[in-house]
Amino acid sequence: MACDKKGKIGVIMGFIKQLFQSKKRKEKAQKYNLGMAKTRQSVFNQLDDLLTQNTKISDALFEDIEEIFIMADIGVDTVISMVNQLRETVELKKIHNAEELKEMIVEEMFKRYVKEDVVDTNLDTDHPLAVLLFVGVNGVGKTTTIGKVAHLLKQKDKRVMMVAGDTFRAGAINQLRIWSERVGCEFYQKEAGSDPSSVMFEAIRYAKEHGIDVLLCDTAGRLQNKKNLMNELSKIHRVIGREIDGAPHETLLVVDATTGQNGLSQAKIFNEVTTLSGVILTKLDGTAKGGIALAVRETLNIPIKMVGLGEKIEDLEYFDIEEYIYGLFSDIV
Repeated sequence: MACDKKGKIGVIMGFIKQLFQSKKRKEKAQKYNLGMAKTRQSVFNQLDDLLTQNTKISDALFEDIEEIFIMADIGVDTVISMVNQLRETVELKKIHNAEELKEMIVEEMFKRYVKEDVVDTNLDTDHPLAVLLFVGVNGVGKTTTIGKVAHLLKQKDKRVMMVAGDTFRAGAINQLRIWSERVGCEFYQKEAGSDPSSVMFEAIRYAKEHGIDVLLCDTAGRLQNKKNLMNELSKIHRVIGREIDGAPHETLLVVDATTGQNGLSQAKIFNEVTTLSGVILTKLDGTAKGGIALAVRETLNIPIKMVGLGEKIEDLEYFDIEEYIYGLFSDIV
């Protein structure tokens, strides 16, 4: 979803009524509704009970709201800021009924995600040869994500090639090759232990000669030595940028949503060592910590580009803040 500054206020006003009463919108948001059931049932239904059972607004109520938000892994700093804003709004508008906080909470989440930016989740692939670089620690679902992105792009008739840039693990190369065969796209590798930058260099040369539209480049995910990681990613960026002006066109951090605040810590480290254009959250359907999407956006000011809402190859979705909020609150509004 993209939202410009001029239309943002209009979108927010009456947001809940428009979103949750639209049959067409509900049908479109069913993947989020199903995928975020764990977060909704274990965390946000507690919020519904809290605001329904408490008719009056009090300091104790706000403290309970803070606790629920923290359980959802929205992040302590973000939670404190959100609840303080709610307190101010309640005082300013002289609100006394706790149930009125429901709409205020949804609107506050929406505003905090959209901010003052144009939020565009589309992948930047409109180039003669687009290069998408994937970063993230081992085990977050990076290889699977690359495979699912390849599948999406092939549906748009893009000629895609995967590049095995994680040369430190032979298993990573093999896993990526299997995904390329499953999706039906081309695959480029060198022997395990090769310099990742040389792999990128040769892959780009090959892609130019063979009419490839998009390169999906894997990288190693070792965080044990941040300096080594910084040097490696910097070199990869330089090599890619030297061969293709303006590339890589996307540097996408893959984060496992089930890791909660640990995932946010990973995002902070990678944001320090490279220029991230977006985040892909995997396994959002398998966690009660779905608030991490808001935490990443609020803490790092990086958009969520895509989310994993299931295990099937087609279960990687472009992130939509409206459908995400619907997934959190569909049971209680």
